Amino acid sequence: MSSLSIVDTAAPRLCLVAITKHGAAQAVRLAADLPGADICTSAKFAAQFAGLPNALHAYDGALRDEIGPLFEGYDQIVFFVSLGAVVRLIAPHLRSKDEDPGVIVVDDAGQYVIPMLSGHVGGANEWSERVADLLGAAPVLTTASDVGRTIPVDILGRHLGWRVEAPKINITRVSAHVVNGEPIAFVQEAGSPDWWTRPTPLPDNIHFFKSFDDVLLERYTALLWVTHAEVPQERWNALHERLVVYRPPQDGAA
Repeated sequence: MSSLSIVDTAAPRLCLVAITKHGAAQAVRLAADLPGADICTSAKFAAQFAGLPNALHAYDGALRDEIGPLFEGYDQIVFFVSLGAVVRLIAPHLRSKDEDPGVIVVDDAGQYVIPMLSGHVGGANEWSERVADLLGAAPVLTTASDVGRTIPVDILGRHLGWRVEAPKINITRVSAHVVNGEPIAFVQEAGSPDWWTRPTPLPDNIHFFKSFDDVLLERYTALLWVTHAEVPQERWNALHERLVVYRPPQDGAA
């Protein structure tokens, strides 16, 4: 069985990219609050960043020539560039949501912050909300689980060190069932109970159980199972594309 493992590791490598006078001004504001972030800007605006502790890369050529190194060198890239321009710039460099960095776009006026790539797995949604808070802007989230304030199947428990274990098709199918409000069984046999981090209550379609054996499988469209137990191949087969398993750390810390 193929599986996808997601583990939150070191602090992300972050870069702020600005190519206009007003965009650079917004990047200066953000950089002051994020001293660990690097800055990539056109050489003509480099002076605006004088006095900041952030590492600065000022380029003389075209921004398109900087995209490859940015994708290779950073986990989160915040562009103070128009959304359409960023789409065209990054398109040749896209691989998959498991490999691409988080890409965030901020408008020239600093009013809106848009996670446009790798929102969940890449962390762009979370960073967009943080950037928006620092700039006094509005985050524009379009990921269904964020908009609907429900379980993000692909990254659930990541902040606790949980690994998600399932074929990718299962993650896709179960995510759709969750955001569509279909009945979901959530079985937690291990790990910390503090996995729900949103300020809103869980949706009513999520039903809790303490043991897999307590679930009447025919009543639920999908099953989320937090456990240390082995899952035999027969069970994966029986729950065809309906099961996602989460593995908390074995030491009991999370």
